[in-house]
Formats: sequence, structure tokens, C-alpha cells
Amino acid sequence: MREVLEDYELDKLTVATLASHSSLQIVHGAKREGLRTLLVVTESKAWFYKQFSHLVNSVILVRRWGELCREDVVGFLRKHSSILVPHGSFVEYVGLDCALGVEVPIFGLRKLLPIEADQHAKMDLLKKAGIPVPTSYSLDSEIDRLVIVKLPGAKGGRGYFLASSQREVIEKLEKLRSRGLVDDFSKVIIQEYLIGVNAYFHYFYSPALERLEITGADIRYESDVDGLRRIPPGRLAEVSIEPTFTVVGNIPLVLRESLLPTVYELGEKFVKTTAELLPPGIVGPFCLEGVIDREMNIKIFEFSGRIVAGTNLYVDGSPYTYLYWDEPMSVGRRIAREIKLLAERGLLHRVLT
Repeated sequence: MREVLEDYELDKLTVATLASHSSLQIVHGAKREGLRTLLVVTESKAWFYKQFSHLVNSVILVRRWGELCREDVVGFLRKHSSILVPHGSFVEYVGLDCALGVEVPIFGLRKLLPIEADQHAKMDLLKKAGIPVPTSYSLDSEIDRLVIVKLPGAKGGRGYFLASSQREVIEKLEKLRSRGLVDDFSKVIIQEYLIGVNAYFHYFYSPALERLEITGADIRYESDVDGLRRIPPGRLAEVSIEPTFTVVGNIPLVLRESLLPTVYELGEKFVKTTAELLPPGIVGPFCLEGVIDREMNIKIFEFSGRIVAGTNLYVDGSPYTYLYWDEPMSVGRRIAREIKLLAERGLLHRVLT
């Protein structure tokens, strides 16, 4: 990666990303910081992204996302001194092998990508960090309570389901296998279903400033399960749909200030543990996803090691980023600011892998 950087023109750095998920926020933030921008766009969506040409300096058209690792695409990215910013759909779209092997500097911790692709490895990392997590079960376990079953990969909740017995879990997994949504049952994770408010905590770890920042929080709006809440209890029996948890959008959340020390401490534990186990550790944006119960206790059931879609709520900054910067500061812009701060000091390699 350092050899690649030697050929880069540091006064013409380009922030590049896949045209999806949080890409518009990423290029908008880079533009605000005076950096060049590049989108990798699928041909089927090019018509939509053309309207944002004022935010995009260069475009690479591909037929499918896996072409990101094609030699000519990589060459084009490097010719434009590109830093690739992965977002929540990155691995799901291009595949783990391409994500790990693409010969373009990535903003963030590339070592974390295979862990994020493995639900069990993700939970193991959280446990090693001393972060409270829900009880997990295996397919051989006796299940005596309501559980949520999650499929591997970044599927935005698609295919997740509730069950209350081992038999029910296996039967529903068989149905999903027939639809091609899961092939290896050992890769799914079964967790106790936590009662409380689902909350997604956004963070940014800055090597430039050597500090952790809280950048926001959100709640996910999930299609079937949230739609069912609007049905009167007496009519629920008339609904034949099997609810799932496909995320369709995000709702802003401002936390009670008394919760912030706990939220910050959880983020610090994550930063410290990734530095110990996956040096140099987490870089830039990440998200801890959990449930807050009636006693204000927090358990974390998932994490994302990159920018999450919930940050799209705060393109002009969140209440928390204003406390740090006193100016509009989206996570997209925060990424660009970090790149600039380190490039100016000749330390850009500290945030690239």
C-alpha cells in the first residue's frame, strides 16, 4: 500500500466509493473538504447518479460490482490517486475476496472485513472487548425463549426471523434455503431476542487527533415488523405474513445525556480491542448496534466497521458532531477531514490499509 501511495499526487487525492448505501454523503463531504471524488456506478443505476454530477469528478461504469477488481478499473482508480471508502454494502456487493484483494488503498481496517462477514467471529470480537452481548445459541442447543435468527453477511435484515424452539428454527431455515437465502446453517447466528429500544451508535476513531468521537445515533425502520405494529392486536391473527426485519430507512435518535458515558465507554473498548487483536485497529467510522432496556442497560448485538446508512440522517452534521467541530460535519466530511489532516503531515498511511 505504501508503494502505491508513492505514485499518488497528494495534492490531487480522490475519494472513491461504490454508488450505493452512503455514497452521496461520502462524495458530498469530500467536496466540502476540497477533495476530488469518484463513483463506481453500475450501468443500471447510472441514470440516477448523473443528476449529482456536481458532486462527482469521475465515474467508472461497471456491469456488476465484482468488476471493481478488474485490472483496468484498479488502474483507473490508482491513476486518479484514489482512496477507496468502503461502506456497509461493500463486501456484500463485491465479495470478500475482491474486498480483501483490491490493490487500491482502503480508508479503514481491511483486516476487519472477514470478521464482519462472519456473524460468529463478530460476536467473539465483541465478547473479547468486554462488551455486553445477548445470549447466543447453536442449532444443537435447547431453545427455551424467543430468539432472533440472523443470516450471514450484510443483508440489511433481509431473511431474519423470530422463533421459540429448535424445531421452529430449523424449519424456517429450510424454507430460506429453498429460496436461496442461506446455504450453510452453521453460518447463521441465533440470539436471544432482547426487549427494549434498538439503538445504533455511530463513532469515529481519529488517528490524526488520537481521539474517539460520537458522531450520532439512529433507529432502523424495518418493513414487516414495524408495519405489524400498526395493526390492532385483535386483528393480528388475520395476518398470514411471516415478519422479517428488512431495513427500509433510518430515524434520528438523540440519546439521554446520562447514557453518553456508557455509549462512549463501549466505543473505547472496541477501539482498544481491535488495536490489540487487529493492529493498527479500527480507523474512522464504525457503529455498535444494540438494545437499551428499561434499566438503561445496553447490550450490543452487532457491529459495523465502516460508515453506516444511519449517518445519512446527518449530512449537515448531528448534535454530537457540532459539539466536536462547531460546524456542519457529516461522517462523509469527517472521513475527508481525516484524510486531509494526515496528508498534510505526511502520515496518510495511518488511515489506509
